[in-house]
Amino acid sequence: MPTAPKVVLVTGASSGIGAAVATRLVADGHQVVAGARRTDRLQALAETTAGAADRSGGGLFPVRLDVTDRADVADFVAAARERYGRVDVLVSNAGIMPLSRLDSLLVDEWDRMIDVNVRGLLHGIAAALPVFTAQGSGHFVTVASTGAREVVPTAAVYCGTKYAARAITEGLRQESSPFIRVTTVSPGVVTSELADTITDPGAAEAMRTYRAHAIGPDAIAGAVSYALAQPPDVDVNEIVVRPVHQR
Repeated sequence: MPTAPKVVLVTGASSGIGAAVATRLVADGHQVVAGARRTDRLQALAETTAGAADRSGGGLFPVRLDVTDRADVADFVAAARERYGRVDVLVSNAGIMPLSRLDSLLVDEWDRMIDVNVRGLLHGIAAALPVFTAQGSGHFVTVASTGAREVVPTAAVYCGTKYAARAITEGLRQESSPFIRVTTVSPGVVTSELADTITDPGAAEAMRTYRAHAIGPDAIAGAVSYALAQPPDVDVNEIVVRPVHQR
């Protein structure tokens, strides 16, 4: 059965997984509110999805968003609610991955990862949970990582943030009313800009080898689409999507 159109907020929608998720959900007929700091990218995404929107009845509304700013995230949710009258889904995708060994002491990068990957997720929950509770329905989707399940050298802090994201999302699932669905999607090696934020030379070299077999972000978009498409009494709690070469 076709999925009923939803109002879906996507953070980190200017590139990579976020852009792919937004594109797929527009094609599925949803109204997507796409948030990111790079508004030029969001505007380009709105233009490239216009044809699919015409065919599906969906649409894409670009909004500047910095997930590290609590007030900004609250305004993001409020803008969607004002425009469409409700908010059905929050896809918390925004994340960064400047990997490095701990003895490199790149403390500013550690702080930034915590701000984006953990505080950004919490800001989204704080903004959307009261809305979902008031309207008696809602769906949280957290894009975590296979780094939420294992730790590898150079990724201690990154994995720590993703373990936290998975734990917070699971806690949210357990605490939420049954009418609120909660899903964690954990991508493996995916083609994206995440590796471009790595400044540590050793970590950057290791990542080039690690990412030799990457899948496209459309695979993750498909997983999100699947979770959203389930009947209201079905809660897809966790999906892990890896390249076949990743072990």
